[in-house]
Amino acid sequence: MELQDPKMNGALPGGAVDYRQEHEGFLPSHSPSPGRKPAQFMDFEGKTSFGMSVFNLSNAIMGSGILGLAYAMAHTGVLFFLALLLCIALLSSYSIHLLLTCAGVVGIRAYEQLGQRALGPAGKVVVAAVICLHNVGAMSSYLFIIKSELPLVIGTFLDMDPEGDWFLKGNLLIIIVSVLIILPLALMRHLGYLGYTSGLSLTCMLFFLISVIYKKFQLGCAIGHNETEVERKSPPSLNTSCEAQMFTADSQMFYTVPIMAFAFVCHPEVLPIYTELCRPSKRRMQAVANVSIGAMFCMYALTATFGYLTFYSSVEAEMLHMYSQQDLLILCVRLAVLLAVTLTVPVVLFPIRRALQQLLFPSKAFSWPRHVAIALILLVLVNVLVICVPTIRDIFGVIGSTSAPSLIFILPSVFYLRIVPSEVEPLYSWPKIQALCFGILGVLFMAISLGFMFANWATGQSHVSGH
Repeated sequence: MELQDPKMNGALPGGAVDYRQEHEGFLPSHSPSPGRKPAQFMDFEGKTSFGMSVFNLSNAIMGSGILGLAYAMAHTGVLFFLALLLCIALLSSYSIHLLLTCAGVVGIRAYEQLGQRALGPAGKVVVAAVICLHNVGAMSSYLFIIKSELPLVIGTFLDMDPEGDWFLKGNLLIIIVSVLIILPLALMRHLGYLGYTSGLSLTCMLFFLISVIYKKFQLGCAIGHNETEVERKSPPSLNTSCEAQMFTADSQMFYTVPIMAFAFVCHPEVLPIYTELCRPSKRRMQAVANVSIGAMFCMYALTATFGYLTFYSSVEAEMLHMYSQQDLLILCVRLAVLLAVTLTVPVVLFPIRRALQQLLFPSKAFSWPRHVAIALILLVLVNVLVICVPTIRDIFGVIGSTSAPSLIFILPSVFYLRIVPSEVEPLYSWPKIQALCFGILGVLFMAISLGFMFANWATGQSHVSGH
């Protein structure tokens, strides 16, 4: 369902509201004090239950980054990886707390509008640009999975060599899928029409997790197993023994934190889900976020651990390539993942189109030609990106190092510092100091991750994973 622009006239003079009241509930029912108006949200009565809201936010969190987590664990060690993943999950929950606090202060449940309220028109542009960058990266990663997996699946069904026939080329197949499946779904006017795909996508990814766990116990240590392609794909320099590393560090570990950060980004969807929550309050929505992030943390941790304990240091950035393509179970897993990511692409495209329409055509009524044109341009752009970028790890790394820290760390902290009035939280109060440190952490994370990745590219070390 498309959200209308929230009204901006509900805040107190200077942007202040009764902050203590905000902690009790986001929709105050009692009358405001004389001469003052409480912060009011858009005139919309949410009807989505707590459980369904958890389901929707979990689907927003779940992404193709799960396929790269075993690779991340191989370059950090089991315990170090789990500690980093837990830290990212906790930081994501805290950043959602900052967003919900700002939303309650000014009565806005749209990420772009929070940017405008905090930083003016330039803030709205910056927020929309970051959301577009992040979602283009997500669409690219989904299409890259289609590019790499669909030829293998079709080739297995037809008993043909995916490398030999022109109609099994990945670049051609993603264009066909984009035109025949993704584009028609993306042309729907309302996002609500695609809501039923959330359950199907999550079910497919749960099947992927169960299969990874089962294959670990079936194969044991897959190093040198005749059903895998580990021996052919592993570089000679890698230690391919069946021994798990608890702590390790190498030049590739700086891809791991961006991959994990990208896997937990759900912030553009938090406020729209909050809008539709039944009996909305800050505490209730924070509980939705905490349950969703906790569930995805468990799913990510299990997938990474059992994937790594199957292939150890030989695991690739795209884990499905490590299994035998002749295995019937793995073939079903590939089909499930392909179905999940294909149906998710149109959902990811909607926020980009909405942001572009707010920036370029803020006062224009709905237009089918414009609606169709934006979808076509976005799909062409993403297809070109996927055809040109050689590895899925590059997509995860670059996008995770730019948009993820912006959405998780930097923007929520800036919003909190700018929106929460100083008479409620003084500049040197502990909550604002925490928010400031949180934003600085995001800037450092972005700079360090990008620096090491660019250094690896310059020295030719970015493709050691065997692609």
